[in-house]
Amino acid sequence: MSLVFPHVFVPWFRSVAPYIHAYRGKTFVVAMTGELIATGKLNPTVQDLAILHAIGVKLVLVYGFRPQVSEQVRAKGHESRFSHGMRITDPVALDSAQEAAGQLRFEIEAAFSQGLPNTPMANATVRVVSGNFLTARPVGIIDGIDFMNSGVVRKVDGAAIRRAIDSGALVLLSPFGFSPTGEAFNLTMEDVATSTAIALQADKLLFLTEVPGIHEKLDDPQSPIDTELALAGAKRLLASLPSPTQPTDAAFYLQHCVKACQGGVERSHILPFAVDGALLLEVFTHDGIGTMVVDEKLESLREATADDVGGILALIEPFERDGTLVKRDRTEIEREIGHYTVIEHDGVIFGCAALIPYPEARTAEMAALTVSPEVQGQGDGERILKRVEQRARGMGLDSIFVLTTRTMHWFVKRGFEQMEADWLPEARKRKYSRDRRSQVLVKKLV
Repeated sequence: MSLVFPHVFVPWFRSVAPYIHAYRGKTFVVAMTGELIATGKLNPTVQDLAILHAIGVKLVLVYGFRPQVSEQVRAKGHESRFSHGMRITDPVALDSAQEAAGQLRFEIEAAFSQGLPNTPMANATVRVVSGNFLTARPVGIIDGIDFMNSGVVRKVDGAAIRRAIDSGALVLLSPFGFSPTGEAFNLTMEDVATSTAIALQADKLLFLTEVPGIHEKLDDPQSPIDTELALAGAKRLLASLPSPTQPTDAAFYLQHCVKACQGGVERSHILPFAVDGALLLEVFTHDGIGTMVVDEKLESLREATADDVGGILALIEPFERDGTLVKRDRTEIEREIGHYTVIEHDGVIFGCAALIPYPEARTAEMAALTVSPEVQGQGDGERILKRVEQRARGMGLDSIFVLTTRTMHWFVKRGFEQMEADWLPEARKRKYSRDRRSQVLVKKLV
């Protein structure tokens, strides 16, 4: 019998709630390599996908079969041939690909049909739909090499896929396509997934791969993973890399992420299937676990709007409860929402502060400066402070001040000086609580 620790479970569950709300009704294209299936990771991956499906994410799953086809080719006494990062699909390879595709489709559908008690699949109902959603054309001859029945995606029937996922089904795509004349072509999983994500204008394209992502230092596999790449930076990086020939090459998945983002997909991800729950870690945590390519930085520092009131309340409530902040009700925040600055990441507010001006004293109070524990230590507090200072200077004010009972040292390190309560503007002095004994800290702006 497993133990549940409320002090751990409840805060964690509440912390993922904003993502659940944000992703309901969104479209994800998830691409998993044949290596994932070959190493026994299919069932846990399916369980994680069933969780996403349960919270209302619309899913398209694309599977690869590189190792399975190679195994079938060897079993037929032949040798697999590759060039330019693609398989040369001769008649033996085409037969092997068809056999592998059928077998894997059977295994995947069976995995989604599980409903064993005491597993994440209990009470799950995931209807899987497959079909001839792809039209293909031949790769042809490149540098004198005839790729025979290797193909590339010519067209995706996005409308048909959209109807299926809108009805609540999960669409399963194999790396196979057919020409208008009925000829079969072996495609790459990466091409199918990228083309489908673009056709659907998906919210996310996620590659579950044999690589952990893009390392900050490409020549050092021990260096940290670069968790977020702006599209412009990803394009520059891609241009500096040699053409990939193996899935483990840095440019192999990155080129598809860049193509997807250029085609209108908001976010593309490279995730390591070797990490249990990689899909959930990427989707439900702030920094994720792999590399994400985005058309622009998702984290934005901006002035708040009325739509942010709920997010601000959720952020500051734990700090009000433990006495770090003075309690503010919803009406007060709604009335003063124009005074607030927020840091938002992927639709979730992770930091805020209010700037309440006292123009007669040429100063303003910075109140409710809050950064989520999830991202503390990453500089968001300083970023908010700098934005608040800019706003105050724009108002022609000479200083800003804070009242604090616990964070004096943080402010002193950033140029604030302690003052007596009598320094406060008259309007603020009347509301000052002597019982709370807050310290008054002032920062000159001129």
